[in-house]
Amino acid sequence: MPISLSPQAMVKAPSLLYKKRWGRWRESVIKGLMFLCAGISVITTFLIIAILLKESFGFFAEVSFSEFLFGTQWTPLFEPRSFGVLPLVNGTMLIVVGSALFALPTGLLSAIYISEYASGRVRGIVKPVLEILAGIPTVVYGYFALTFITPVIRQVYPEANVFNAMSAGLVVGIMILPMVVSLSDNALRSVPAALRHGGYALGATQLEVTTRIVVPASLSGIVASYILALSRAIGETMAVTLAAGSTPRITLNPMESIQTMTAYVVQVSLGDTPAGTIEYKSIFAVALLLFVITLVMNMIAHKVLEKFREVYD
Repeated sequence: MPISLSPQAMVKAPSLLYKKRWGRWRESVIKGLMFLCAGISVITTFLIIAILLKESFGFFAEVSFSEFLFGTQWTPLFEPRSFGVLPLVNGTMLIVVGSALFALPTGLLSAIYISEYASGRVRGIVKPVLEILAGIPTVVYGYFALTFITPVIRQVYPEANVFNAMSAGLVVGIMILPMVVSLSDNALRSVPAALRHGGYALGATQLEVTTRIVVPASLSGIVASYILALSRAIGETMAVTLAAGSTPRITLNPMESIQTMTAYVVQVSLGDTPAGTIEYKSIFAVALLLFVITLVMNMIAHKVLEKFREVYD
């Protein structure tokens, strides 16, 4: 039996078809724009890698790879030239260790308080205030280290240099603190409430539940936050350039002036070094090494996060 449509339905049918086609076209355009944005990100990444490799190959054509990685003297701008990158790596690691000693325990304890102990009102105030630290320009942190942290350090240790690794490490620790707090808080809050209730049902106190159940259950997420924060500390530029100085040396004394890999890149990139020279190409070799280090750390963090998601998704 044929289906008859009312006059109102016959009028609405073309408009519904038009809206459906318009919706599909709009969805296709949005998908295309998102694909374009993703493609731009990927292409940009590959172009950066290609430029680093191209210029680094020119550098390693004149300097041996073993001399670069294992040399203990870094004087590419002075005669006699030496291209051992270990002093820069030592300075970078000194900053990373100093920032980790401050930011990792402080960030974890702050995250535990915000997640497990703070009321909703306190959490709504404390966490946004901590995250404001992430929006402060790094050059401001550098001047803060020079004008506040360094004078305090020199009052306690008069032998400390004006530019020193401890001041730079502390200010970088302050910079990465919001990342540790935010990611660790998310990891702690993602632990199922049933685990907490089970601990309380067995007679455990809140401290015991936190330290013996919640923190171990969220350990993979906490470790991932540590790795991401430290990779951020490795790549910090302006704060360490201003606070740590520009003296490449191998030392474990945090009171001495040092130079990091990023600080050297800034020093040579100011425009005084002619393009195409071995000194100019050295910044790409240093940048490539820095890229490899941060890439490895981020890959480790993502592997840990994958394990974390598999457990709690």
